[in-house]
Amino acid sequence: MITCFIRYQIDPARPEAFAEYARNWNACIPRNGADLIGYFGPHEGSATTAYGLYNIPSLAEYEAYRARLANDPLGKENFAFARKERFIQREDRIFLKRISGTQEP
Repeated sequence: MITCFIRYQIDPARPEAFAEYARNWNACIPRNGADLIGYFGPHEGSATTAYGLYNIPSLAEYEAYRARLANDPLGKENFAFARKERFIQREDRIFLKRISGTQEP
């Protein structure tokens, strides 16, 4: 299992738009094959940094998941919303494997 860790740079004047974008993934991400951990937005400190995290079995499964997500009606709508509203200024992905923690890997 790997975790997709997405770091967003968002418009600090538009946190509510990012929150709507994040909530829209609640049903869409699991429906298309990933285990959504959650989206996290600014609270204290930086007003421009947000995160999204989900688990997926492998990079090969990630590629299939991304194709399904791109064809999902809500996925298409959410991607279009972000492009139109331009509240995401930058998006970076990294794939991590858990090496320790309180839960078994």
